[in-house]
Amino acid sequence: MLGPVSARAAERHTLRLMAAPTIGILAVQGDVREHVAALHELGTGTVLVRRPEEVERIDALVIPGGESTVIDKLVRTFELQEPLRKRIEQGMPVYGSCAGMILLADRITDGAPGQQTLGGLDITVRRNAFGRQVDSFETELDFAGLDRPVHAVFIRAPWVEEVGEDVVVLARVGEGPAAGKIVAVRQGGLLATSFHPEVGTDRRIHAEFVKIGSSRG
Repeated sequence: MLGPVSARAAERHTLRLMAAPTIGILAVQGDVREHVAALHELGTGTVLVRRPEEVERIDALVIPGGESTVIDKLVRTFELQEPLRKRIEQGMPVYGSCAGMILLADRITDGAPGQQTLGGLDITVRRNAFGRQVDSFETELDFAGLDRPVHAVFIRAPWVEEVGEDVVVLARVGEGPAAGKIVAVRQGGLLATSFHPEVGTDRRIHAEFVKIGSSRG
């Protein structure tokens, strides 16, 4: 089995053989730098997205973890909501981690008053489902399509309560009080996780998203 460094080198080699997409990072709030670093480790170019014109420069988008209510308000303040919704409707690949999952969901349970999403994923998410900041935890998860478990970091994370018929469930919590809860999904070019793969050194989920962006670019 390849070690972490060898595995990342293999991923970079594979991605170099593909048409590299330009991936935007929604940079209004949240752990933007961590996603930029993860993608740069894979040799993928990034654009920080804060203005409507930058939405047109990208082939795919990452919505980082953070505060979903704050990201929602800033997306509307910076007039990004409609351009992003349009690109998602047109098929632009998007990956959302934690708060990003909430922003991609069509429906929210326990959302803040007036909270809106970009939508696209036919799922219902429960906001802060795992509890408060002090209830954050880490665990190993089996993830569909990957040859070994991923180390998942959950920070005030949502989970998925319902999925539409076109949504593929990629991971569930394996044990504990939340056993069986859905924490990773994909629908076409849209990928979402409740947890933060940008934290740590495992870049396989980011690599999977780059492949999605390359195949749909």
